[in-house]
Amino acid sequence: MNVVNAAGWRPAMGEADAAAGGPATSSGDRGLMLEECLSFELGAAGKCGVDLDEADRAPAEGLRKFLRKAPPALPGLTEPETVRHYTRLSRQNYAIDLGPFPLGSCTMKHNPRLNEKVARLPGFADVHPLQPQKTVEGALAVIEQLADWLVRLTGMASVAMSPKAGAHGELCGLLCIRAALDARGEKRDVVLVPESAHGTNPATAAFAGFKVESIPATPAGRVDLEALKARLGAGGPECGVAGVMITNPNTCGLFEPEMKAIADAVHAVGGYVYCDGANFNAIVGKVRPGDLGVDAMHINLHKTFSTPHGGGGPGAGPVVLSEALAPFAPLPFVTRGADGVLHLVDEENASEGHASAFGRMVAFHGQMGMFTRALTYILSHGADGLRQVAEDAVLNANYVLRSCQDLLPAPFAASGPCMHEALFSDAGLAEGFSTLDIAKGLIDEGFHPMTVYFPLVVKGAMLVEPTETESKAGLDRFIASLRSLAERAKAGDQSLHSAPHFAPRRRLDETLAARRPVLVWQGTEPR
Repeated sequence: MNVVNAAGWRPAMGEADAAAGGPATSSGDRGLMLEECLSFELGAAGKCGVDLDEADRAPAEGLRKFLRKAPPALPGLTEPETVRHYTRLSRQNYAIDLGPFPLGSCTMKHNPRLNEKVARLPGFADVHPLQPQKTVEGALAVIEQLADWLVRLTGMASVAMSPKAGAHGELCGLLCIRAALDARGEKRDVVLVPESAHGTNPATAAFAGFKVESIPATPAGRVDLEALKARLGAGGPECGVAGVMITNPNTCGLFEPEMKAIADAVHAVGGYVYCDGANFNAIVGKVRPGDLGVDAMHINLHKTFSTPHGGGGPGAGPVVLSEALAPFAPLPFVTRGADGVLHLVDEENASEGHASAFGRMVAFHGQMGMFTRALTYILSHGADGLRQVAEDAVLNANYVLRSCQDLLPAPFAASGPCMHEALFSDAGLAEGFSTLDIAKGLIDEGFHPMTVYFPLVVKGAMLVEPTETESKAGLDRFIASLRSLAERAKAGDQSLHSAPHFAPRRRLDETLAARRPVLVWQGTEPR
């Protein structure tokens, strides 16, 4: 943090100075690693980079009570100061264009620039959801073509395109299940969620009004089929089970080989099977979830089909549906009329054949920019290229797994190859060393840390997903750093406890930061 002294303000000495062994600098900068203070500390009252004309008339009578009594306490910055501030902050941020994001269950991979070029074409970039349908035939054709690919790749009957992201898609699928049960006159209120499922699954089920019951995992990291069957019992509405939410491949990075048996058991008692499709990139072009008995599955376009990920959106989580659930899909959706013209079916023009739709998920039709990027990715790869996506993702993850399992225990390595994620634990490190030390050490090595302490079924979990877009040379660099850190932790290298040393900021008290975040500027006035 910055300090103010008698000579005015200046940034404090970069915290990496002492740890790196170099001399302190008066600016706080170290070469091109630039220190940056808050915009409030940079700003000066009364300064502005834009000239604003005085209002030429008083506000309307009803609005006068909302007039400010004093100017807002905002930092006053010139345009160069503003540009430099955010540019300097951006240099402290990690990005997929700088290096890999080995976050397990997040699939942070390269976004091809071809996708961005197509999405910026005027016909796509300028489209508006309230345009007359006859003026957006091209946009509707993109939605239809992407929907067709998603249905074919998953072996399902239909797809709801409008959900905005993964958890939103989960909610869509569960609402379809609830609508189907209501149509049957059955009030089932329990959703079974295996321990190896994504954390959003039980949260979404609870949000949709269901009770959540957990199904244990086997020592091999898969769903315990016998425990599932025992919970289902004799079946029928009396068991109260609406369905199961299962992640496949699961959060241990493993494929569920008994997926069809799980689906058959749930269907036998009248329930439905929801599959979390976040990890579809591990099996796309290789396995069709519909062939395994899945009734609903969301597809994270940012994970499998390379649309941008992170920063709070925009997202897209289309939900593919089986024949049993297709009639309950939300509005709107694109269809082709008898005259061959594409149009949207919504509340105003829905026929009796669509009367079972449970409603709508969003105000308009979905995320057009993400649809365009995803379809571009699919068309540029083709069917064989998409199959290679899965193969390369699995190959890369197994390369990481086998390259590090001698130093970092891999709990499920003995049960065979992993899918797109390699799972390690911190067992075997020197006493007092943990997953957190390895993760913080990776920052010093120039890498974003892997997912830590998840899945919960493994103590001190480290979940690594290299994705298919990383080269062998890039993986070798990451593996070398991970091995080096594991060796240091096994040898009791105390410097790991204070890592990172070379980042703009040192290790935080994360518990305190989460419980007592400072979200509001608490200084006096901008200078």
